[in-house]
Amino acid sequence: MITRIVSGIVQLAGGLGGIVGIRVGTEEPMYLSEPLSGGVEIRRYGPRIAAETTVLEDDEQARNTGFRRLAGYIFGGNSRQTSIAMTAPVAQSSEKIAMTAPVAQSRDPQGGSVIRFYMPAKWSLATLPSPNDSHVRLVEVPAETFAVLRFTGDRSPAAVQRRTEELLKTLADNGIKSDGEALSWFYDPPWTIPFRRRNEVAVPIAE
Repeated sequence: MITRIVSGIVQLAGGLGGIVGIRVGTEEPMYLSEPLSGGVEIRRYGPRIAAETTVLEDDEQARNTGFRRLAGYIFGGNSRQTSIAMTAPVAQSSEKIAMTAPVAQSRDPQGGSVIRFYMPAKWSLATLPSPNDSHVRLVEVPAETFAVLRFTGDRSPAAVQRRTEELLKTLADNGIKSDGEALSWFYDPPWTIPFRRRNEVAVPIAE
């Protein structure tokens, strides 16, 4: 009973904190960073694991649909019915999985949106439970280097496109070529006050 109460308090705190952009205990993939110019930084990420799904809808609806599918997986829609918290888990058992930030969105070759939740670093493909939903898959993401531009506020497709163009211009001005399609990364739920949101556009670059 006490464990459930504590867990409820933690989840409530995380929900309220989300309104103003406070991410209570949310793990992020590790990376090394160095500034470039114009608010752009270069980040080097190591290998990581993600749960992902492909959605054939427009960008915002795809994000919502993909989020629901992946949330279903981390909230127990898996082979072990593992109890999963959106924020860092209260220590109940070793079977808890915390959602990490950001939620990633990109396009696949057929035009669908690929939505990803990155798994906490302690998990591997061998130890994660299998998704019950056939639309959700677990993938190994290789080490990658990105140019990243962070912004707040509006994260509509038009806003993301403007920021992507700004990022690509900065890269061109610095003689850096992109090495793949741009991605969108979102760190906060829809109810977060816009000016407190952390949003990013990222473009892979070659070393």
